Amino acid sequence: MSKVILKGYIIVPHEDLSAVEQALPTHTQLTVEEEGCLTFQVTKNDGDPNRFDVYEEFVDRAAFNAHQIRAKNSHWGKVTHNVERHYEICE
Repeated sequence: MSKVILKGYIIVPHEDLSAVEQALPTHTQLTVEEEGCLTFQVTKNDGDPNRFDVYEEFVDRAAFNAHQIRAKNSHWGKVTHNVERHYEICE
C-alpha cells in the first residue's frame, strides 16, 4: 500500500466565500480525525482571496477514498459545490 498525496488549489466563487471560510475549520477538524489521515492543510492564498491552497496525505487509497466520500456528503461538500478544483493526486 502506498501513501496518497493530493495537492493543488480551489477557487471559490465570491458569493460562496463566506460560507466556505465558515465551514473550513470544522471540515479540517473532521478530516484530521479520520483514520488514515496523515496531513491535511487548506490555507487561504495571500495573493488571491478566492484561492485556497490544498495539501493532503493519506496512508493509502482506501483512506483517501473514505475521506472523499465523507467530504462529498458533508456540509463542506454542500458549501463547496460550485468551487473549481485544481488537484494533482500522486501515489
